[in-house]
Amino acid sequence: MIHAARAGFVPLRHFLLLMLILLGANPLSGCATTDASDEDSPYVAYDPLEPLNRKIHSFNTVVDKVALRPLARGYRKVVPSPVRRGITNFFSNLTTPRSSLNNFLQGKPKRGFSELGRFIFNSTLGLGGFIDIAGAGGLERYDENFAETLSVWGVPDGPYLVLPIWGPNMASDVAALPVDYYSDIWTYYDNSSVRSKVWALRVIDLRYRLLSADSILEDSQDPYVAVREAFRQNRTFRIYDGDPPSNGEQYEDELFDEFFEEGE
Repeated sequence: MIHAARAGFVPLRHFLLLMLILLGANPLSGCATTDASDEDSPYVAYDPLEPLNRKIHSFNTVVDKVALRPLARGYRKVVPSPVRRGITNFFSNLTTPRSSLNNFLQGKPKRGFSELGRFIFNSTLGLGGFIDIAGAGGLERYDENFAETLSVWGVPDGPYLVLPIWGPNMASDVAALPVDYYSDIWTYYDNSSVRSKVWALRVIDLRYRLLSADSILEDSQDPYVAVREAFRQNRTFRIYDGDPPSNGEQYEDELFDEFFEEGE
């Protein structure tokens, strides 16, 4: 989400937000080969840099345990559930214009207009997005980003990369990050002090919604493989709008949503 520096942004915001991708996984895990012949498989990550990636993964895990996880747990303990839900809705609403743009770029005009409608309703009747009026009215969310758009356009994924602090990516995802960054409307908020504080809260909210992933990764025999394969499978699931090509495995929407359900 963040790639380029901008006046008024603090380094901590970069550090926190990018760390979230580390645990942006679902319960699916499995073993995968790292042969180049697997690069085109939608369910196997091409990982020629695995030794280096593992070292960076370990570093990122330590940083998460020291910084993000304690903040997320404190947030869950102190902030009431209705307030947390409103904050989550608010941040989701901020990404709706970007999602609308990417739906149009992917040739999905109906979904693009639906996202615009969601943004208008939630930003006005929903008190700036704190209340999901559009969702209550039946307007479904069709969240898309530019990394997914590149895949729809046929841009090859490239190898799996774990970046320091940034976390799991495919090579093509890295190329998409500047577009995602500049198409996020919060990037253009003028007050740099407020902007940075809201970014920090945004990060904490996202990490809070991933707390349920902690026990799954801790119980995994190989957390690196669990994160890598879950990241790739979830990515494929999103690119194909929940209906990836058959490859001998079935993935249900609930498997990818459960990490983002509120835990009390």
